[in-house]
Amino acid sequence: MKPFVFKQFEILQDKEVFRVGTDGVVLGALCNGEKAIHALEVGCGTGLISLMLAQRFPSVRLDALDINAKAVGIAGQNFSNSPFADRLNVIEINYNDFVSADKYDLIVSNPPYFESDSSKDLIARHQVLLSFQELICKSAVLISDSGILSVIIPSDDAESFISIAEDNDLHLIRKIDIYGIKGGKLKRNILEFSRKPSGLVLEKLVLEKEKRIYSDEYRELTKDFHPMF
Repeated sequence: MKPFVFKQFEILQDKEVFRVGTDGVVLGALCNGEKAIHALEVGCGTGLISLMLAQRFPSVRLDALDINAKAVGIAGQNFSNSPFADRLNVIEINYNDFVSADKYDLIVSNPPYFESDSSKDLIARHQVLLSFQELICKSAVLISDSGILSVIIPSDDAESFISIAEDNDLHLIRKIDIYGIKGGKLKRNILEFSRKPSGLVLEKLVLEKEKRIYSDEYRELTKDFHPMF
């Protein structure tokens, strides 16, 4: 497969690893990492989100985890080939087994969400090896007192995800409604949680103003990454 070329880095891809997609790009461009010094990406795939965060936040150090050995190998190459190699680290491990002496200021994930009755991208996209419950519970242990958990999930799952997070003393502080096309159905949510309750910030993003024509807001959001903008 051809690499996906961004302005400051390239993403090597493989048919056995979940590839560059809009969800990852949007999360990488929008998640709140301004105050993060030590960040963690769960289920890094090719390493896209970690690379975007490294570009956005010059002081952040990132650990990226994936259970897929092929993904870890590719992410490692992508990290090594980037200008941010000295701040990026990739680890092959199941998140449930991951242990860290340090707490993280930001935990970010484009987690598995398709049900297990489909054969598409079995490990990368099903709640088989990492359920929402496991993702939230583990993150609640690893996040710092002022840290943020940031995820992108289908909007149909948002209510249950928020409920599980609240049960683990993680409070919703930001919610972004993401629409595939102007006037279309709500498709995704970016949800951000903190240990400390605060006023909820509500935002909206429309990806396309017409079919196959990106919206001005999406172009502006990704202009530092996409070479076409």
